[in-house]
Amino acid sequence: MAGFLMATGRLGSILALIALLIVLVKQLIAFVGFLMIALKIAIVIAFIGLMLLIIITFLSARNRRRREAEGL
Repeated sequence: MAGFLMATGRLGSILALIALLIVLVKQLIAFVGFLMIALKIAIVIAFIGLMLLIIITFLSARNRRRREAEGL
């Protein structure tokens, strides 16, 4: 009887470790998915900021040229 309990104890611990590894892998996949979404959002925000910076620079240079042309 003691041998049976010892065998089921070891089998149970191995199954528990396998279950924990499965849960860990699922959590890692979810975390990597979250990081990828965060990275995509950051890239989109950086692109929008860069476009706004280019537009502001273009408009300010255009206004500066217009003022210089009126001054002459």
